[in-house]
Amino acid sequence: MANNIDMKILFGVQGTGNGHVSRCRTLAKALKKAGADVDYIFSGRDPKDYFDMQVFGDYKTYRGVTFATLNGKINFRKTIQRIRAFRLIKDVRELDLSKYDCIISDFEPVTAWAAHHQQRDCLGISNQAVCQYLKPKEYGLVANVIMKYYAPVTKPIGLHWFHFGHKLLPPMIDSFNATPTEDGSIVVYLPFEGIDEIIGMLNQFQDRQFICFHPDIKQESQRGNINFQPLSRDSFTQALVNCSGIISNTGFALISEALTLGKKILTKPVAGQFEQIYNAQCLRSLDMATVMESLNCIKLKYWLDLPSPKPIIYPDVATELSNWIVAGQKEALLSLSERLWSQTIFPEHVNQRIKSLGYV
Repeated sequence: MANNIDMKILFGVQGTGNGHVSRCRTLAKALKKAGADVDYIFSGRDPKDYFDMQVFGDYKTYRGVTFATLNGKINFRKTIQRIRAFRLIKDVRELDLSKYDCIISDFEPVTAWAAHHQQRDCLGISNQAVCQYLKPKEYGLVANVIMKYYAPVTKPIGLHWFHFGHKLLPPMIDSFNATPTEDGSIVVYLPFEGIDEIIGMLNQFQDRQFICFHPDIKQESQRGNINFQPLSRDSFTQALVNCSGIISNTGFALISEALTLGKKILTKPVAGQFEQIYNAQCLRSLDMATVMESLNCIKLKYWLDLPSPKPIIYPDVATELSNWIVAGQKEALLSLSERLWSQTIFPEHVNQRIKSLGYV
């Protein structure tokens, strides 16, 4: 092993969702502070569609494997058609890991399979790694096969909103420079839903102001009570900090940010995406969010009248995890997990739900 300060790390990041990139942005800053020298690989997205990537330096992109969605549902046929198996195998075989002391994959297949092929240990830091411990029934046979073989790792480190009795870690969240306020607006981020369907739902509530971010929006515009914004980390963060609630799909990173800001959440899991369906089930069981199965005006009306919850206070997981990695992972993962959860503060209504689920 190299001197810890010169530790050379290869970090593969799943590029299909902005949440993976967002989480790794947080970890990248912490790893740099801890003294690690990190090379980054991204796969699963067209290289031109990445944004706000300065923190990753001279990163590389690969095609990888990406899920195709249609009308808010996973389209398995299109997903399979998109897989370029020979290209993936070639990328995996040509990725030389010999100069790295540590390999990390955030559910990124090229890095994970290269480590597997070269018989190297690989840390799997992701929300998806949770299923290695919890074996969710929502996943079913196909999903469990995908989880096992999509990005295989030797040491899964699952991030979750609660530990459920396992050695999971709390979410990694970037610190917000501004103090959260509530200006009455609602942030809407439903990238897997069609714009027309979103407008149809929001138009029913003319007395409310919505700020809608969507990959199909290329420039800012106002249409009635809806302000449309193109994707931008800075403007999105500003809107999130100031809003009175968020409506989103059930990805992990954004929901985690909203929970720590004390924003009420209305979430719609992407149909057929087992990870999001499972996330929604967890949020519901912990009383952390309101869940809707489809874009639903009745559910939205009910949710708009709910009060804002108190924020969840999670510790600085990125710094702790980076220091743990750079120190050579000497502390047992269970010890790290227990230490971080002991610093977590849940609001009373969540604590009540945790107790009712049988956890103390």
